[in-house]
Amino acid sequence: MIDVKPRDRDFIQTVDDHLFCVVGYLHPPDGYTAYLKYVPSPDGKWGKDGQRYSRTLPFYHVGQVENTYRYLKEGYPQYLFECPVRNIALSWVPKSHVKQYYYPIKKLHEIETRGANDPLEKKLLDLTVLLEKKTGINNSLGVTGSILTGTHNPSFSDIDLTVYGHDASMRLIAALRELKEEANIVKPVTPEEKERWVRNRAERFPISVDDLRNVAEKRWNYGYFEGTYFSVHPIRTDEEITEDYGDNTYHRKKTVEGTAVVSDNSDSIYLPAVYGVEVEGSDVISEVVSFEGLYGSLFEVGDKIQFKGVLEEIRGKTPRHRVLVGGAGSPDGYIKWV
Repeated sequence: MIDVKPRDRDFIQTVDDHLFCVVGYLHPPDGYTAYLKYVPSPDGKWGKDGQRYSRTLPFYHVGQVENTYRYLKEGYPQYLFECPVRNIALSWVPKSHVKQYYYPIKKLHEIETRGANDPLEKKLLDLTVLLEKKTGINNSLGVTGSILTGTHNPSFSDIDLTVYGHDASMRLIAALRELKEEANIVKPVTPEEKERWVRNRAERFPISVDDLRNVAEKRWNYGYFEGTYFSVHPIRTDEEITEDYGDNTYHRKKTVEGTAVVSDNSDSIYLPAVYGVEVEGSDVISEVVSFEGLYGSLFEVGDKIQFKGVLEEIRGKTPRHRVLVGGAGSPDGYIKWV
């Protein structure tokens, strides 16, 4: 272990060789909130040191994550947790069951120090050098996903980057937009791919095809580098993690829907994405918060939005009411432009 707080998109290998992805920043003192990403499988496409893995999720979505709960309940109930702070059932990894904890920044530094072991790691290093030169940021990038755990397959695996802190993230957003406009080494997703993405998600999300096309145009953190697909994910620094487990408790009230104007989107780049809002007809709700990545980095200050989600009362250090979209155990919610 190193002396940093657990952060979104860290990874954990358990004592029984399951691989979990850490979610968000609210973790009990004796474990980590995380979802099951890879399971041991002799026929798996991912692996290292003789251990093969299969993915449990074809894509990240709260419904898919909850499907893993059945697998855990049947064979590994120690990874299910009734959270007294959030008052819901979650998957987690107790500290007593951690075999190895993976840190994205540490992994990238390791690859930089020893050099690339395969063509995918070489592309990772070339991409990070390009982005650091373009942005002027240093020691703010990491690598997550299968490269982080060393289970990647260079023939098909992607590059999943993490960037730490609001300032570094905003610089990177601007740099990627410029690089994709130049379309030289870094290329945007093609119009055909965007349309496939839209049609695929139209089957899973309760928003229109036109809304999804608008979302696809605003997705800044995906592209291709030398022909390899990559993604970038902003992560809070330790200083930006201001809530400790138990500071507040979360109490779900009912499903609500309404319209609002976005007043603050500075924390919408993270997971969960947080939007400060002024809700029409209500002075109680101050935030719309999404654990569904589709709605992150999407809405600008001044945008008028329509939402559906679960009303939560937060009691404790920072009492407030918020609308939760895409949380565990919540119904299909949405955020869209009016």
